[in-house]
Amino acid sequence: MKIEKRKSGNVTILDLKGKILFGDGIEELRQSINQAIKASEKQLVLNFAEVPYLDSTGLGEVVRSYTTLKKEGGAVKIANLTNKVKDLMMVTKLITVFETFENENDAVKSFK
Repeated sequence: MKIEKRKSGNVTILDLKGKILFGDGIEELRQSINQAIKASEKQLVLNFAEVPYLDSTGLGEVVRSYTTLKKEGGAVKIANLTNKVKDLMMVTKLITVFETFENENDAVKSFK
């Protein structure tokens, strides 16, 4: 898994690329979230456009990032869910926890 970080105004966007699975991508995601918090980047969009799949461990890490940022006074929003990931979020009912957006632009605008 690869993660590219970029900014749009005060919003930090993490472009996630690849599967998020036990032993693959979890640590990268955790480090990226922790670095964002240390840099006081508390408005975060996770861009899932290039994430074909995540397992329960990956889903757990996304939830951890949400709760960690919320405790720090921030927010995580999700954009561009692929069909498989969206289905998983619906089955687990996590789609009701996260603010999800069809595109990155709408996710960024939602912070204003």
